[in-house]
Amino acid sequence: MHSKKVVITAQVFISAMMAFLMTGFFSFLHLGWRTAMVEGWVDSFVIAWPVAFGFSLVVSPVAFMMAGRLVGGRVAAGAE
Repeated sequence: MHSKKVVITAQVFISAMMAFLMTGFFSFLHLGWRTAMVEGWVDSFVIAWPVAFGFSLVVSPVAFMMAGRLVGGRVAAGAE
């Protein structure tokens, strides 16, 4: 298992990447590729990243618990 510091740091990166990709994807869907889309994307990302990070702190332990129950003690496919 990783240290708490590593887990929190990973959540910072994961939440940033997911917020960046999701806000960009939906900005493009709604506005198409133009200047207004890029401006909207930046505005959305600035709001979405801290929200995504906060949610990740809450959801992560639940997701790991669910994954642990689903997988149990079995070794993942391809892992040796």
